[in-house]
Amino acid sequence: MFRQIQTQRSRLADEVYRQILDAIHKGAIGPEERIVQEKLAREFVISRTPVREALLRLEQEGVLETAGRGGFTIRTTSTAEVRELYQSRTAIEGMSARIVAELEDPARIAAIRRVIEREEAIQSTSATDYFNANRAIHRSIVEQTGNRYLLEMYDNIWNRGVSFHLFAAIEKVDLSKSLGEHMALCDAMEGGDPDKAQAAMIRHIEDGLDLQLEALALTS
Repeated sequence: MFRQIQTQRSRLADEVYRQILDAIHKGAIGPEERIVQEKLAREFVISRTPVREALLRLEQEGVLETAGRGGFTIRTTSTAEVRELYQSRTAIEGMSARIVAELEDPARIAAIRRVIEREEAIQSTSATDYFNANRAIHRSIVEQTGNRYLLEMYDNIWNRGVSFHLFAAIEKVDLSKSLGEHMALCDAMEGGDPDKAQAAMIRHIEDGLDLQLEALALTS
């Protein structure tokens, strides 16, 4: 599942963190699977210390929870918490859309449009690919604010979204609802009306919440 780490570009714990998160995204680690630091350390061919640090970071972010004796499992998320996360998204991404509109910079809008065109051209119909495309599009909007703290909060929120475990269930609803409308968001930001841009983003995120709740209902 994992490859030996041979990198000088980042701390070992950061690379372990990225690989575990990617494995969860891809479904290589299932909701019922116990994640043990000793086993991971052997697969990565490194000491247990950076593995432990990465696992604790994932626990702090709400992706994992302890399962006793040094083990972890992927954390499940309640409907109430899903709502809270989406409310947080409206705060972060709604403000980001507002800032981009206030900047009135054609280059920033063009950069966002390029990401939308690239990500919405995906051929796959898997829920994971839709999730990743959606995340990349929304992240590009936050990036274009130039606000590093908004971007950090955005990444934290979307990492917590890994624990929804809706990839299988969401394939039972209309996946096309999770993409689309992004160019309309660009139009709203490009118009230079911050209130309109913020409201458009909030509506878009609330539509995404409805899709997630629909998928949750199918799994209950």
